[in-house]
Amino acid sequence: MLMLPLLRFASDSNDHTTREAVDVLAIEFQLTAEERAQLLASGQQATFNNRIGWANSYLKKAGLLESPRRGALRITARGKQVLECKPSRIDVKFLERYPEFIEFRDASRNNNGTELAQSVTSAAEQTPEEALEIAHQSIRLSLAQDILSRILSCSPAFFERLVVELLVKMGYGGSRRDAGERIGKSGDGGIDGIIKEDRLGLDTIYLQAKRWQGTVGRPEIQKFVGALQGQRAKKGVFITTSSYTAEAVDYSSRIDTKVVLIDGQQLADLMMDFDVGVSVSAAYMVKRIDSDYFEEGDVGI
Repeated sequence: MLMLPLLRFASDSNDHTTREAVDVLAIEFQLTAEERAQLLASGQQATFNNRIGWANSYLKKAGLLESPRRGALRITARGKQVLECKPSRIDVKFLERYPEFIEFRDASRNNNGTELAQSVTSAAEQTPEEALEIAHQSIRLSLAQDILSRILSCSPAFFERLVVELLVKMGYGGSRRDAGERIGKSGDGGIDGIIKEDRLGLDTIYLQAKRWQGTVGRPEIQKFVGALQGQRAKKGVFITTSSYTAEAVDYSSRIDTKVVLIDGQQLADLMMDFDVGVSVSAAYMVKRIDSDYFEEGDVGI
């Protein structure tokens, strides 16, 4: 319901903040102060703000809006073309005409290849726990894509520091201060950094960090392996914001040098798991009956 109004709001081609969109659309929908103040069940965010946020996210996935900077939105050429056609409604079905959105939708499939939105049972048959899990996975997927989009807008030096920060959070290198070396220096033969494998520095791991949108092929991995051999290194981690070809993955699995490949999805997952570049928006605690408590013979009164 909010996607078309939001796209119309951005039709002037200017940069707008999400807060501006919320204020303008609240007036358009004639929301009262009480309605605007209504919160999600978590109590962490206003319901209307949350819906605007999701509309904004979906339109960006379809290429109708873009993010000129953090917290801002702007209509794209594709978005203008859509408005010129004067659609009566923009919903998920409408957005499925765009390959980018289909890719986003398909990425929400679980390990069994079943779409999260249609997992095991229909929405009407889902237990509350199942519905919560599906919603959580959908939010996580959207956040992962936002993380990668934000990384691509940052400098290479920032990305290299981010990688070291992540590995430190994962338990490598001890403190952030002494974890990384040679970060961002040129002429390093394809090595962007060195991190201690453990707190004592008994071994080192060499890093290569690529902010790429194209697929990383075998030649790039071979160059990295050559750089490792030049350093007499036995271990390396190659991290990219994109993905790897099958040849690159196969090559890395057959060489003596231990090279771990981390693609964009894995990178985003690790950042979420180890709280790098993300913060908690809301937390839900699911409780169930403690059957043992209700065994009358065990109640000590």
